Amino acid sequence: MELPPSHSPATRAAALAAAFVCYRRGSPGRGLALRAVRRAVRQGIDGVGTKYHLELLLEDILDKDRTVNCTAEVFYHLGNKTTAPDVQFTIEGELKNADEADDIFYKRIKSLEKELVAENIPDSHGNVSPEMEPVRLLAWAASGYVVWQNSTENTKFQLAQIKHVKQVKRSDEYLEFDYTILLHEMVSQEIIPWQMTVLWHPRHGVQVTQDSQKPKHTSE
Repeated sequence: MELPPSHSPATRAAALAAAFVCYRRGSPGRGLALRAVRRAVRQGIDGVGTKYHLELLLEDILDKDRTVNCTAEVFYHLGNKTTAPDVQFTIEGELKNADEADDIFYKRIKSLEKELVAENIPDSHGNVSPEMEPVRLLAWAASGYVVWQNSTENTKFQLAQIKHVKQVKRSDEYLEFDYTILLHEMVSQEIIPWQMTVLWHPRHGVQVTQDSQKPKHTSE
């Protein structure tokens, strides 16, 4: 069934697809966000689940004039909240090359004498300092994994803020960061604290090795 692009189920499935794309293709040098839903078709599969066929427009977070088209399929498993939705996507067009920005960030963090520690990104005025922008984009990509793993047909998550981030010293080639983030669940309007441990290397992409929802009072 064809859905109006602004229809709530369509926008929820599109938000999940965009989060998944950013998890797979995002980095400290490149963040992707949903600009628009161009087309949405919902297909009920009896006794199995619901599939959404989507045509999306994604934008670069740092350069909103740079957009790409994306087709995606999102499949929600019927009545099973422990199984993440299945997401497949195809990017049509060229994403911004992030190799140089990623390498600069990687070398900067590797050269620090003390591990990076920061909090409240963006700050209460919505500002992000240039040196923290890659840290935010890495969290944006990693939060896509958390969104994917915890989404249902009735949720719509987005990263609201990094409350705290601490680099973890490693002896191998990877960078490791321990994040506490706030996720905005837009249907219930809840703000949910979440902890995630993130590994990253310019050649190997983003990995979330551990994540868990935190009690709400720890977000203060």
